[in-house]
Amino acid sequence: MRIVLGVEYDGAPYSGWQTQPGGAGVQDTLERALATFAKVRLATVCAGRTDAGVHATFQVVHIDTALDRPLQSWVRGVNRFLPSAVAVRWARVMPDDFHARFSARARRYDYWLLNEPVRPALLVQRVGWVFRPLDEQAMQDAAVCLVGRHDFTSFRAAECQAASPVREIMSLDVERHGRRLRVRIVANAFLHHMVRNIVGALVYVGVGRKPASWMEELLAARDRSRAAPTFAAAGLYLTHVQYDPALELPPAEDFTPCP
Repeated sequence: MRIVLGVEYDGAPYSGWQTQPGGAGVQDTLERALATFAKVRLATVCAGRTDAGVHATFQVVHIDTALDRPLQSWVRGVNRFLPSAVAVRWARVMPDDFHARFSARARRYDYWLLNEPVRPALLVQRVGWVFRPLDEQAMQDAAVCLVGRHDFTSFRAAECQAASPVREIMSLDVERHGRRLRVRIVANAFLHHMVRNIVGALVYVGVGRKPASWMEELLAARDRSRAAPTFAAAGLYLTHVQYDPALELPPAEDFTPCP
């Protein structure tokens, strides 16, 4: 049967989701715990591969197994063998044609920016940091032109292996929460470093280095060399994966880095 797991992890200690030759990926860690729990190797498929240092509160993973265990044991039993930085939050049985990646309709990422003059200590691997004041309204004005189906070459990493640079952004919102700003972006799929590159461009607008209208020019240019630098991975979180509501997967909860 096909089991689906909701997985949460702190990406700081890992080289990203994907398995690594030295076993430093989140996938390696989860598969080792699953093998210990199930007494057999279980391959995992995830909804979206996160980069090194990127976190997840709602990663979705499927496995195929003949092992008949209560669903709760796939949570508590597997967590027993996981380090503190990774946790299975829930488990469900899904139809055989469900696929964690290809059945997903949209993915949501939140990027958290700490906006204050002095660098953080406790939040150093949890948020991005901008010491100059940010104009969140200018950032929101710049973000509007990115909503829709576009060629996102200007926001694509040079090493991106996607066949096409075209993606559809359903929503892109910049909100201030006290000393923090949250950039929330929902899209059908993402290019390599796409969110971090968008955040970098929005920060240029927010600190006044570029006007809001520059974002539209950058999108039309389809030229990564004209864009802002890629922003740090620390503030990026995969916070939701959207599937057919009929599947009745658990809802995503809002997450705010503390303190």
